[in-house]
Amino acid sequence: MRRGLTVGVLGVLEVAVDGRPVPLTTGKLRTLLVVPAMSASATVSMKRLAEAVWSDAQPRYSRRCLHIYAARLREALGREWIETRQDGLLLRAAPAAVDAPRFERALDRAAAGRGSPRERELIQDALALWRGRPFDGVSSRRLEEIQAPRLTERHLTPWNGAPSWTSSPAAGEAVAELGEQVTRHLLRESLCLRLLVALDRCGRQAEELRWYGRVRAVIARELGVEPNRDLRRAHADLLAGRPLDLPGATPATRQGWWRHRPGQYELNRPNSFGRPSR
Repeated sequence: MRRGLTVGVLGVLEVAVDGRPVPLTTGKLRTLLVVPAMSASATVSMKRLAEAVWSDAQPRYSRRCLHIYAARLREALGREWIETRQDGLLLRAAPAAVDAPRFERALDRAAAGRGSPRERELIQDALALWRGRPFDGVSSRRLEEIQAPRLTERHLTPWNGAPSWTSSPAAGEAVAELGEQVTRHLLRESLCLRLLVALDRCGRQAEELRWYGRVRAVIARELGVEPNRDLRRAHADLLAGRPLDLPGATPATRQGWWRHRPGQYELNRPNSFGRPSR
């Protein structure tokens, strides 16, 4: 059991003290907790807090209201975790006690050690912290428009930029997570390509066709265009029985990848075009 105050924002808001869940039913209290929690034990100014809590519709006496909410937050969490200062508010929680900073530090360390044995382990540690939409249950336009998109983009970074996820034997482990990400972001063609390559490494060509058809249908409906060149090339390679490659892949990175013979899966027939799953 983790001691002290812990805050989880990578999904539905979770707050606990010494492992005991602390329910915060008031939306403004949730925002007042989350904003300092994202600041790694640094004091957050009253101005910034007011912008996060009320956006453009701040009350006339916003500073006084913030002090009242801070007092209520201390009652809920314990006085030792919240410190009101002249210039702002400080949450006395270690960065490791908040999942979002831990998530970003793990990704930073993975990027710094790219190609090392620890890279994949660090990426997995980071992705394991992700539970869903960031700040779910917290009402703040600042968090929704700035912080949530930034964290979501970082969550997609390993899938967009790490060819190791689509090389054997990691492909089988990556398929489920990639499939979930593509489902959430059907217009991100780079993610779809990695899913197709991972499926190809596992010999799951029929699933590749279904995914391609699903993504193609969404792109056509939402954007009125065909998939990009890389996706179209992957689809052509699949129909021709050729192994799929990521753009810029070298023979070294393709070692051990799944190979199949042209025509092995009878994918060259005219009616074999992948259709959107229903």
